[in-house]
Amino acid sequence: MKKSILIVLSCLFSFSSCSTSEDPIDPQKVKYLWHLVNVTGGVAGVNETFSLDTIVWAFNDATKTLVVENNNDDDTIEDALDSGTYEFDVIQGPSGKTFLTIDDIEFGNFEISQNTLTIDKNITTTGTGADGFIYTFQRTIELVD
Repeated sequence: MKKSILIVLSCLFSFSSCSTSEDPIDPQKVKYLWHLVNVTGGVAGVNETFSLDTIVWAFNDATKTLVVENNNDDDTIEDALDSGTYEFDVIQGPSGKTFLTIDDIEFGNFEISQNTLTIDKNITTTGTGADGFIYTFQRTIELVD
């Protein structure tokens, strides 16, 4: 019995050591897309959920531009920005927090954790508030030529 278990395990290890992946991905050919998946907060206590591809943000660090594709056609729902191209910048604020500015207007504190981007408009370089929106994005990766 022990002998047959050892044979099975050794076969599994030998098969698992083979790599079926292709060549490593060139980082120059990767485009990160941020999909707005949830908006919470505001005076009314908004809690809106969006499906992937409804609202997509694509940051270009080289040109400092943000391209937004907003396919939400309900104007009564908070969804941050309309479709278009915006200039952005990242600034360091007090206590080491990072903040996003869009078209020279501070948008809020942001944090990236694995595949999640959270932008909190309640936290600004001048202090904190209670009625701003919190935007949660999910990251996807797209390969480009």
